Amino acid sequence: MIHVKPHSTSARDNMEPHGEPPPASDRRQLLIDTVLGVIVLIVVGTAVTANVGGDGTVSSPAYAFGALFGALMLLRRRFPVAVLVVTAVALLGYYMLSYPPIGLAVPVAAALYSAAECGRLYWACGTALALLVVSTAVRVVEGDDLSYVLGLETPTSATLMIAVIALGDSVRSRRGWRAELDRQAAAAALEQEAEAARRVEQERVRIARDLHDLLAHTVSVISLHTDVARETLHDDTATAERSLTAARTACRDAGRELRATVDALRNPDADSEDTDSEDTASHDTTAGARPGLHRLGELVDTATVGGLHVDLRTTGAPRALPVVSDVTAYRVVQEALSNVLRHADASSAVVDVHYGDDAVTVRVSDDGRGASPATPSGGWGITGMHERLTLLGGTLRIRTEPGEGLDVTARIPLRDGA
Repeated sequence: MIHVKPHSTSARDNMEPHGEPPPASDRRQLLIDTVLGVIVLIVVGTAVTANVGGDGTVSSPAYAFGALFGALMLLRRRFPVAVLVVTAVALLGYYMLSYPPIGLAVPVAAALYSAAECGRLYWACGTALALLVVSTAVRVVEGDDLSYVLGLETPTSATLMIAVIALGDSVRSRRGWRAELDRQAAAAALEQEAEAARRVEQERVRIARDLHDLLAHTVSVISLHTDVARETLHDDTATAERSLTAARTACRDAGRELRATVDALRNPDADSEDTDSEDTASHDTTAGARPGLHRLGELVDTATVGGLHVDLRTTGAPRALPVVSDVTAYRVVQEALSNVLRHADASSAVVDVHYGDDAVTVRVSDDGRGASPATPSGGWGITGMHERLTLLGGTLRIRTEPGEGLDVTARIPLRDGA
Protein backbone atom coordinates (compact mmCIF):
# COMPACT_ATOMS: atom_id res chain seq x y z
CA MET A 1 0.00 0.00 0.00
CA ILE A 2 1.38 3.39 -1.00
CA HIS A 3 1.43 6.22 1.54
CA VAL A 4 0.59 9.52 -0.16
CA LYS A 5 1.31 12.85 1.48
CA PRO A 6 -1.54 15.31 0.86
CA HIS A 7 -0.75 18.59 -0.81
CA SER A 8 -2.16 21.98 -0.01
CA THR A 9 -2.90 23.71 -3.30
CA SER A 10 -4.55 22.85 -6.58
CA ALA A 11 -2.92 22.72 -9.98
CA ARG A 12 -4.57 25.98 -10.96
CA ASP A 13 -2.59 27.73 -8.25
CA ASN A 14 0.66 26.53 -9.84
CA MET A 15 0.34 28.74 -12.89
CA GLU A 16 2.61 31.76 -12.62
CA PRO A 17 3.21 34.62 -15.07
CA HIS A 18 5.90 33.85 -17.65
CA GLY A 19 9.39 34.76 -16.55
CA GLU A 20 8.73 34.72 -12.79
CA PRO A 21 10.41 32.08 -10.60
CA PRO A 22 8.01 29.53 -9.11
CA PRO A 23 7.06 30.22 -5.49
CA ALA A 24 8.18 27.99 -2.64
CA SER A 25 4.81 26.20 -2.56
CA ASP A 26 5.18 25.19 -6.23
CA ARG A 27 8.69 23.85 -5.64
CA ARG A 28 7.44 21.90 -2.65
CA GLN A 29 4.61 20.38 -4.71
CA LEU A 30 7.05 19.42 -7.48
CA LEU A 31 9.28 17.76 -4.92
CA ILE A 32 6.35 15.82 -3.46
CA ASP A 33 5.20 14.66 -6.90
CA THR A 34 8.74 13.62 -7.83
CA VAL A 35 9.12 11.59 -4.64
CA LEU A 36 5.72 10.02 -5.22
CA GLY A 37 6.67 9.13 -8.80
CA VAL A 38 9.90 7.51 -7.58
CA ILE A 39 7.94 5.51 -5.00
CA VAL A 40 5.51 4.29 -7.67
CA LEU A 41 8.44 3.32 -9.90
CA ILE A 42 10.15 1.43 -7.08
CA VAL A 43 6.98 -0.41 -6.03
CA VAL A 44 6.04 -1.44 -9.57
CA GLY A 45 9.65 -2.30 -10.42
CA THR A 46 9.92 -4.45 -7.29
CA ALA A 47 6.72 -6.28 -8.22
CA VAL A 48 8.01 -6.85 -11.74
CA THR A 49 11.33 -8.17 -10.44
CA ALA A 50 9.65 -10.44 -7.88
CA ASN A 51 7.46 -11.91 -10.63
CA VAL A 52 5.24 -13.64 -8.07
CA GLY A 53 3.47 -16.54 -9.73
CA GLY A 54 5.40 -16.12 -12.99
CA ASP A 55 7.76 -18.45 -14.81
CA GLY A 56 10.90 -16.69 -13.60
CA THR A 57 11.61 -14.65 -16.75
CA VAL A 58 11.24 -10.87 -16.69
CA SER A 59 10.84 -8.79 -19.82
CA SER A 60 12.76 -5.52 -19.78
CA PRO A 61 9.91 -3.48 -21.39
CA ALA A 62 7.80 -4.28 -18.31
CA TYR A 63 9.91 -1.80 -16.36
CA ALA A 64 8.92 0.91 -18.86
CA PHE A 65 5.38 0.70 -17.53
CA GLY A 66 6.69 1.36 -14.02
CA ALA A 67 8.51 4.42 -15.36
CA LEU A 68 5.29 5.55 -17.10
CA PHE A 69 3.22 5.17 -13.92
CA GLY A 70 5.81 7.16 -12.00
CA ALA A 71 6.17 9.91 -14.63
CA LEU A 72 2.42 10.46 -14.69
CA MET A 73 2.62 11.60 -11.06
CA LEU A 74 4.28 14.81 -12.27
CA LEU A 75 1.05 15.69 -14.11
CA ARG A 76 -1.48 14.53 -11.54
CA ARG A 77 -2.30 17.99 -10.18
CA ARG A 78 -2.89 19.67 -13.52
CA PHE A 79 -4.59 16.77 -15.30
CA PRO A 80 -5.96 14.45 -12.61
CA VAL A 81 -8.60 12.74 -14.79
CA ALA A 82 -6.26 12.27 -17.75
CA VAL A 83 -3.58 10.78 -15.49
CA LEU A 84 -6.13 8.40 -13.99
CA VAL A 85 -7.46 7.26 -17.37
CA VAL A 86 -3.97 6.84 -18.89
CA THR A 87 -2.83 4.87 -15.83
CA ALA A 88 -5.85 2.57 -16.01
CA VAL A 89 -5.46 1.99 -19.75
CA ALA A 90 -1.72 1.39 -19.37
CA LEU A 91 -2.39 -1.12 -16.59
CA LEU A 92 -4.84 -3.04 -18.78
CA GLY A 93 -2.29 -2.98 -21.64
CA TYR A 94 0.39 -4.22 -19.28
CA TYR A 95 -1.61 -7.30 -18.42
CA MET A 96 -2.66 -7.83 -22.05
CA LEU A 97 1.05 -8.15 -22.85
CA SER A 98 1.31 -10.89 -20.21
CA TYR A 99 4.02 -9.17 -18.19
CA PRO A 100 4.67 -10.27 -14.58
CA PRO A 101 1.78 -9.61 -12.17
CA ILE A 102 2.05 -6.33 -10.27
CA GLY A 103 -1.37 -6.24 -8.66
CA LEU A 104 -4.35 -4.16 -9.59
CA ALA A 105 -4.75 -1.42 -6.99
CA VAL A 106 -1.11 -0.52 -6.28
CA PRO A 107 -0.22 0.92 -9.73
CA VAL A 108 -3.36 3.12 -9.82
CA ALA A 109 -3.53 4.04 -6.10
CA ALA A 110 -1.77 7.39 -6.47
CA ALA A 111 -3.84 8.29 -9.56
CA LEU A 112 -7.11 7.42 -7.75
CA TYR A 113 -6.04 9.51 -4.76
CA SER A 114 -5.15 12.49 -6.96
CA ALA A 115 -8.48 12.40 -8.82
CA ALA A 116 -10.45 12.23 -5.56
CA GLU A 117 -8.36 14.98 -4.02
CA CYS A 118 -9.09 17.27 -6.98
CA GLY A 119 -12.83 16.69 -6.62
CA ARG A 120 -13.18 14.13 -9.46
CA LEU A 121 -14.80 11.60 -7.16
CA TYR A 122 -17.09 10.09 -9.81
CA TRP A 123 -14.14 9.51 -12.13
CA ALA A 124 -12.14 7.86 -9.37
CA CYS A 125 -14.97 5.58 -8.27
CA GLY A 126 -15.96 4.75 -11.84
CA THR A 127 -12.42 3.90 -12.91
CA ALA A 128 -11.84 1.75 -9.83
CA LEU A 129 -15.09 -0.13 -10.40
CA ALA A 130 -14.33 -0.65 -14.09
CA LEU A 131 -10.87 -2.04 -13.32
CA LEU A 132 -12.26 -4.41 -10.71
CA VAL A 133 -15.01 -5.66 -13.02
CA VAL A 134 -12.70 -6.14 -16.01
CA SER A 135 -9.97 -7.77 -13.95
CA THR A 136 -12.34 -10.14 -12.16
CA ALA A 137 -14.14 -11.09 -15.36
CA VAL A 138 -10.87 -11.87 -17.15
CA ARG A 139 -9.59 -13.93 -14.24
CA VAL A 140 -12.81 -15.91 -14.06
CA VAL A 141 -12.85 -16.52 -17.84
CA GLU A 142 -9.22 -17.68 -17.72
CA GLY A 143 -10.18 -20.26 -15.13
CA ASP A 144 -8.40 -18.87 -12.08
CA ASP A 145 -9.41 -20.17 -8.67
CA LEU A 146 -12.69 -18.42 -7.82
CA SER A 147 -12.14 -18.66 -4.08
CA TYR A 148 -8.79 -16.90 -4.45
CA VAL A 149 -10.04 -14.27 -6.91
CA LEU A 150 -13.34 -13.49 -5.23
CA GLY A 151 -12.33 -14.24 -1.68
CA LEU A 152 -8.95 -12.56 -1.44
CA GLU A 153 -7.56 -10.68 -4.42
CA THR A 154 -10.63 -8.72 -5.52
CA PRO A 155 -11.69 -7.68 -1.97
CA THR A 156 -8.10 -6.69 -1.18
CA SER A 157 -7.80 -4.55 -4.31
CA ALA A 158 -11.25 -3.03 -3.71
CA THR A 159 -10.36 -2.18 -0.11
CA LEU A 160 -7.13 -0.47 -1.14
CA MET A 161 -8.88 1.51 -3.87
CA ILE A 162 -11.65 2.60 -1.53
CA ALA A 163 -9.08 3.64 1.08
CA VAL A 164 -7.06 5.86 -1.25
CA ILE A 165 -10.21 7.39 -2.76
CA ALA A 166 -11.57 8.12 0.73
CA LEU A 167 -8.24 9.62 1.76
CA GLY A 168 -8.15 11.91 -1.27
CA ASP A 169 -11.73 13.03 -0.76
CA SER A 170 -11.15 13.71 2.95
CA VAL A 171 -8.10 15.82 2.12
CA ARG A 172 -10.17 17.78 -0.41
CA SER A 173 -12.98 18.25 2.12
CA ARG A 174 -10.60 19.41 4.83
CA ARG A 175 -8.94 21.85 2.45
CA GLY A 176 -12.36 23.20 1.47
CA TRP A 177 -13.33 23.51 5.13
CA ARG A 178 -10.19 25.48 5.88
CA ALA A 179 -10.76 27.69 2.86
CA GLU A 180 -14.32 28.34 4.03
CA LEU A 181 -13.05 29.28 7.48
CA ASP A 182 -10.57 31.66 5.86
CA ARG A 183 -13.37 33.19 3.76
CA GLN A 184 -15.55 33.59 6.83
CA ALA A 185 -12.70 35.20 8.75
CA ALA A 186 -12.03 37.60 5.86
CA ALA A 187 -15.74 38.42 5.60
CA ALA A 188 -15.90 39.03 9.35
CA ALA A 189 -12.90 41.35 9.14
CA LEU A 190 -14.52 43.28 6.30
CA GLU A 191 -17.77 43.47 8.26
CA GLN A 192 -15.93 44.81 11.28
CA GLU A 193 -14.24 47.44 9.12
CA ALA A 194 -17.58 48.38 7.58
CA GLU A 195 -19.19 48.57 11.02
CA ALA A 196 -16.37 50.76 12.32
CA ALA A 197 -16.72 53.05 9.30
CA ARG A 198 -20.49 53.17 9.80
CA ARG A 199 -20.09 54.14 13.45
CA VAL A 200 -17.57 56.83 12.56
CA GLU A 201 -19.97 58.21 9.96
CA GLN A 202 -22.87 58.12 12.43
CA GLU A 203 -20.77 59.94 15.00
CA ARG A 204 -19.73 62.56 12.49
CA VAL A 205 -23.34 63.18 11.48
CA ARG A 206 -24.46 63.23 15.11
CA ILE A 207 -21.85 65.81 16.09
CA ALA A 208 -22.76 67.96 13.08
CA ARG A 209 -26.45 67.71 14.00
CA ASP A 210 -25.88 68.59 17.66
CA LEU A 211 -23.63 71.52 16.80
CA HIS A 212 -26.20 72.84 14.35
CA ASP A 213 -29.03 72.51 16.85
CA LEU A 214 -27.05 74.33 19.49
CA LEU A 215 -25.14 76.96 17.56
CA ALA A 216 -27.76 77.85 14.97
CA HIS A 217 -30.33 78.53 17.68
CA THR A 218 -27.87 80.44 19.84
CA VAL A 219 -26.58 82.57 16.99
CA SER A 220 -30.14 83.34 15.89
CA VAL A 221 -31.12 84.43 19.40
CA ILE A 222 -28.00 86.56 19.84
CA SER A 223 -28.49 88.19 16.45
CA LEU A 224 -32.14 88.93 17.17
CA HIS A 225 -31.53 90.45 20.60
CA THR A 226 -28.51 92.49 19.57
CA ASP A 227 -30.63 94.01 16.77
CA VAL A 228 -33.34 94.84 19.28
CA ALA A 229 -30.77 96.32 21.67
CA ARG A 230 -29.21 98.40 18.90
CA GLU A 231 -32.57 99.83 17.85
CA THR A 232 -33.77 100.61 21.40
CA LEU A 233 -30.47 101.59 23.00
CA HIS A 234 -31.28 105.33 23.06
CA ASP A 235 -35.09 105.32 23.13
CA ASP A 236 -35.89 102.37 25.42
CA THR A 237 -32.94 101.45 27.58
CA ALA A 238 -34.96 98.90 29.59
CA THR A 239 -35.77 96.88 26.46
CA ALA A 240 -32.19 97.16 25.26
CA GLU A 241 -30.97 95.91 28.62
CA ARG A 242 -33.36 92.94 28.54
CA SER A 243 -32.22 92.07 25.04
CA LEU A 244 -28.55 92.22 25.99
CA THR A 245 -29.27 90.10 29.06
CA ALA A 246 -31.08 87.55 26.88
CA ALA A 247 -28.12 87.46 24.46
CA ARG A 248 -25.71 86.94 27.36
CA THR A 249 -27.90 84.17 28.76
CA ALA A 250 -27.94 82.47 25.34
CA CYS A 251 -24.13 82.58 25.25
CA ARG A 252 -23.92 81.13 28.74
CA ASP A 253 -26.35 78.31 27.91
CA ALA A 254 -24.49 77.51 24.69
CA GLY A 255 -21.20 77.32 26.59
CA ARG A 256 -22.77 75.03 29.16
CA GLU A 257 -24.13 72.67 26.52
CA LEU A 258 -20.82 72.67 24.66
CA ARG A 259 -19.01 71.72 27.86
CA ALA A 260 -21.53 68.95 28.44
CA THR A 261 -20.98 67.69 24.90
CA VAL A 262 -17.20 67.71 25.29
CA ASP A 263 -17.48 65.92 28.65
CA ALA A 264 -19.66 63.23 27.09
CA LEU A 265 -17.24 62.83 24.18
CA ARG A 266 -14.33 62.41 26.59
CA ASN A 267 -16.25 59.92 28.73
CA PRO A 268 -18.20 57.71 26.31
CA ASP A 269 -18.63 54.97 28.94
CA ALA A 270 -20.99 57.20 30.85
CA ASP A 271 -23.68 56.44 28.28
CA SER A 272 -22.71 52.86 27.51
CA GLU A 273 -26.20 51.61 28.42
CA ASP A 274 -27.81 53.62 25.62
CA THR A 275 -28.72 51.79 22.43
CA ASP A 276 -27.45 52.82 18.99
CA SER A 277 -30.56 54.86 18.24
CA GLU A 278 -30.11 56.67 21.52
CA ASP A 279 -26.64 57.86 20.56
CA THR A 280 -28.27 60.99 19.16
CA ALA A 281 -28.85 62.18 22.70
CA SER A 282 -26.09 60.43 24.60
CA HIS A 283 -23.90 63.51 24.72
CA ASP A 284 -26.63 65.73 26.11
CA THR A 285 -27.17 63.77 29.32
CA THR A 286 -24.85 65.58 31.71
CA ALA A 287 -26.78 66.55 34.83
CA GLY A 288 -27.91 70.13 34.94
CA ALA A 289 -27.13 70.82 31.27
CA ARG A 290 -29.27 68.28 29.46
CA PRO A 291 -31.97 69.86 27.33
CA GLY A 292 -35.50 68.54 27.66
CA LEU A 293 -39.15 69.53 27.79
CA HIS A 294 -38.59 70.86 31.33
CA ARG A 295 -36.61 73.69 29.68
CA LEU A 296 -39.29 74.73 27.18
CA GLY A 297 -40.01 77.74 29.38
CA GLU A 298 -36.52 79.06 28.67
CA LEU A 299 -37.08 78.73 24.93
CA VAL A 300 -40.39 80.52 25.18
CA ASP A 301 -38.92 83.32 27.31
CA THR A 302 -36.06 83.79 24.84
CA ALA A 303 -38.42 84.03 21.90
CA THR A 304 -40.77 86.37 23.81
CA VAL A 305 -37.98 88.79 24.67
CA GLY A 306 -37.20 88.88 20.96
CA GLY A 307 -40.68 90.16 20.18
CA LEU A 308 -42.47 86.91 19.34
CA HIS A 309 -45.53 86.03 21.37
CA VAL A 310 -45.41 82.30 22.15
CA ASP A 311 -48.31 80.40 23.66
CA LEU A 312 -47.19 77.16 25.38
CA ARG A 313 -49.91 74.55 25.80
CA THR A 314 -49.68 71.13 27.44
CA THR A 315 -52.26 68.33 27.24
CA GLY A 316 -52.24 64.84 28.67
CA ALA A 317 -50.51 63.81 31.87
CA PRO A 318 -46.97 65.26 32.00
CA ARG A 319 -44.39 62.77 33.20
CA ALA A 320 -40.69 62.05 33.11
CA LEU A 321 -39.66 60.87 29.66
CA PRO A 322 -36.82 58.63 28.54
CA VAL A 323 -33.74 60.77 28.00
CA VAL A 324 -33.53 60.28 24.25
CA SER A 325 -37.22 61.10 23.72
CA ASP A 326 -37.02 64.12 26.02
CA VAL A 327 -33.98 65.57 24.26
CA THR A 328 -35.43 64.93 20.80
CA ALA A 329 -38.70 66.69 21.68
CA TYR A 330 -36.76 69.68 22.98
CA ARG A 331 -34.55 69.87 19.89
CA VAL A 332 -37.58 69.78 17.59
CA VAL A 333 -39.21 72.70 19.40
CA GLN A 334 -35.90 74.57 19.53
CA GLU A 335 -35.31 74.22 15.78
CA ALA A 336 -38.91 75.11 14.94
CA LEU A 337 -38.81 78.29 17.04
CA SER A 338 -35.40 79.19 15.59
CA ASN A 339 -36.88 78.96 12.09
CA VAL A 340 -39.81 81.12 13.17
CA LEU A 341 -37.47 83.79 14.57
CA ARG A 342 -35.18 83.75 11.54
CA HIS A 343 -37.48 83.24 8.57
CA ALA A 344 -41.18 83.36 9.33
CA ASP A 345 -41.63 87.11 10.02
CA ALA A 346 -44.32 86.01 12.47
CA SER A 347 -45.82 87.87 15.41
CA SER A 348 -47.04 84.84 17.34
CA ALA A 349 -46.50 81.10 17.61
CA VAL A 350 -48.10 78.21 19.44
CA VAL A 351 -46.24 75.30 21.00
CA ASP A 352 -48.46 72.31 21.78
CA VAL A 353 -47.13 69.37 23.80
CA HIS A 354 -49.34 66.30 24.11
CA TYR A 355 -48.40 63.38 26.35
CA GLY A 356 -49.86 60.14 25.03
CA ASP A 357 -49.63 56.60 26.31
CA ASP A 358 -46.75 55.56 24.07
CA ALA A 359 -45.62 58.80 22.45
CA VAL A 360 -45.30 62.52 23.01
CA THR A 361 -46.41 64.83 20.21
CA VAL A 362 -45.05 68.36 19.85
CA ARG A 363 -46.48 70.88 17.42
CA VAL A 364 -45.14 74.34 16.62
CA SER A 365 -47.21 76.64 14.42
CA ASP A 366 -46.95 80.34 13.61
CA ASP A 367 -48.81 83.07 11.77
CA GLY A 368 -45.89 84.05 9.55
CA ARG A 369 -45.46 84.13 5.82
CA GLY A 370 -44.99 80.38 5.41
CA ALA A 371 -42.76 78.83 2.78
CA SER A 372 -42.90 77.50 -0.73
CA PRO A 373 -44.73 74.15 -0.79
CA ALA A 374 -42.00 72.77 -3.01
CA THR A 375 -39.29 73.33 -0.41
CA PRO A 376 -40.91 73.22 3.05
CA SER A 377 -38.24 70.98 4.54
CA GLY A 378 -35.04 72.51 3.23
CA GLY A 379 -32.11 73.32 5.49
CA TRP A 380 -29.87 71.34 7.79
CA GLY A 381 -32.02 72.03 10.84
CA ILE A 382 -35.09 70.24 9.54
CA THR A 383 -32.83 67.54 8.08
CA GLY A 384 -31.49 67.04 11.60
CA MET A 385 -35.03 66.76 12.96
CA HIS A 386 -35.82 64.11 10.37
CA GLU A 387 -32.69 62.15 11.35
CA ARG A 388 -33.43 62.29 15.07
CA LEU A 389 -37.00 61.12 14.65
CA THR A 390 -36.07 58.41 12.15
CA LEU A 391 -33.62 56.90 14.63
CA LEU A 392 -36.41 56.71 17.21
CA GLY A 393 -39.06 55.43 14.81
CA GLY A 394 -40.94 58.72 15.04
CA THR A 395 -42.50 60.90 12.37
CA LEU A 396 -42.16 64.53 11.28
CA ARG A 397 -44.87 66.38 9.38
CA ILE A 398 -44.41 69.87 7.96
CA ARG A 399 -47.33 71.76 6.48
CA THR A 400 -47.12 75.23 5.03
CA GLU A 401 -48.91 77.56 2.69
CA PRO A 402 -47.58 80.93 1.52
CA GLY A 403 -49.01 83.58 3.83
CA GLU A 404 -50.48 81.06 6.28
CA GLY A 405 -47.47 80.21 8.42
CA LEU A 406 -45.66 76.97 9.07
CA ASP A 407 -46.90 73.97 11.03
CA VAL A 408 -44.33 71.47 12.35
CA THR A 409 -45.65 68.35 14.08
CA ALA A 410 -43.41 65.62 15.49
CA ARG A 411 -44.44 62.36 17.10
CA ILE A 412 -41.74 60.94 19.37
CA PRO A 413 -42.15 57.36 20.68
CA LEU A 414 -41.55 56.85 24.39
CA ARG A 415 -38.91 54.17 24.78
CA ASP A 416 -38.71 52.59 28.19
CA GLY A 417 -35.21 51.99 29.38
CA ALA A 418 -33.70 54.59 27.04
